[in-house]
Amino acid sequence: MKAMIDRIEEGIAVLISLDDETLRMNVPAFLLPDGSREGDILTITCERDVVATRAAHERMAGLVERLKRP
Repeated sequence: MKAMIDRIEEGIAVLISLDDETLRMNVPAFLLPDGSREGDILTITCERDVVATRAAHERMAGLVERLKRP
């Protein structure tokens, strides 16, 4: 997905999707690439971390089991 940095105010960057201008996202500015400025176009990707998800589910299942014990 491509998005443009509309503005950065008080540490929050407002991004506007180039595919759908009604879609706006507020993102902490520290997550932007170094040197990013208003008007820059960003490529945004998101991926699922299957291994970390599985580990988190296993941790939670362990906690639930411990809570069930008297």
